[in-house]
Amino acid sequence: MKFMLLIHQGTTPLPGSPEWDQLSGEEQGEVYASYQEVNEFPGVTPGQRMSAPTEAKTVRVEDGRPILSDGPFAEIREALGGYLFLEADSPDAAVELAAKIPAARMGGAVEIRQLA
Repeated sequence: MKFMLLIHQGTTPLPGSPEWDQLSGEEQGEVYASYQEVNEFPGVTPGQRMSAPTEAKTVRVEDGRPILSDGPFAEIREALGGYLFLEADSPDAAVELAAKIPAARMGGAVEIRQLA
């Protein structure tokens, strides 16, 4: 089975932000260590961290013409921050991996989608 894990940042502090700077060095180290563990999880193909939602562009088509707007389709607090792929024998492995992603415990969420 193949899964895509979509990392919704929510209020998760990101490196370079004032919220990140408020974390202790130990807490920052734990976040980095967690992502290292995620990337080494069997069956993982790492994805990429995405730019800030404020840098997103959204395209809709109305009357056959593209309409471009600034920002993500979702609310900023719900915006997608990154993704990764997992090949595993069961959905339980995807849940186990999602629980290791810092965003899942620091104000965000991880959405699991099985690839069709």
